[in-house]
Amino acid sequence: MSKLSLDRILQSQGFGTRKYCRELVEDGELSINGEIVRSYKQAWETDGLRFRIFDEDWEYREHVYIVLNKPANFECSRKPSHHPGVLTLLPEQFSWRDVQPVGRLDHDTTGMLLMSDDGPFIHAQSSPKRHVPKLYLATTAEPVTPELVNALLAGVQLHDEPAPLAAQVCRKTAEYQLEIVLEQGKYHQVKRMLAAAGNHCAALQRTAIGQLTLESLGLEEGEWCFLSPDQLALLVPGS
Repeated sequence: MSKLSLDRILQSQGFGTRKYCRELVEDGELSINGEIVRSYKQAWETDGLRFRIFDEDWEYREHVYIVLNKPANFECSRKPSHHPGVLTLLPEQFSWRDVQPVGRLDHDTTGMLLMSDDGPFIHAQSSPKRHVPKLYLATTAEPVTPELVNALLAGVQLHDEPAPLAAQVCRKTAEYQLEIVLEQGKYHQVKRMLAAAGNHCAALQRTAIGQLTLESLGLEEGEWCFLSPDQLALLVPGS
């Protein structure tokens, strides 16, 4: 447990510079336990601290762990070039506290996207050495055949890859749809593997990471939520 002054607390939570956070407190924008607090120098225990600012309720978090159901035509970049960035779908203070996507989804790929301001967490989740399985639902341009499924399971050779890449799991779910589980996380991997196996990807959605599923979160496209410790544990392989 630690104590911080209110201006430091608000700054750490992404509400602006220290000077601006001091002004927020002095202007009566902050309340704790239903009472307006106007002294930014006052120190509070951060553990379990809940406060209300700009008519919204917040809980102090040393780090944030977020999952977004990413819509199409948003870029996983802090400096997007052709489409809006995914950070525009989140409250502004997440940009202030340097929240970043964990890995990337193509602008036209939808589904589960992790985001955090915890550097070690981002590195661990992005590292290919960790072998975090990710489940994708791919809509194909041509019908899904047994030969296509078998080729993806056996491994296909991609340009610039030293060895063939294989799906951990692959199964047909509809005439033009299949589920595929990958661990490697290579650039455009699902699309490139489908092309190498003789088909093409018409649409792609990430539906699970580890044992955490998009369905269990109940998020519509464009919606996000904080992850609980139990949900974070589902991201660990073999949990």
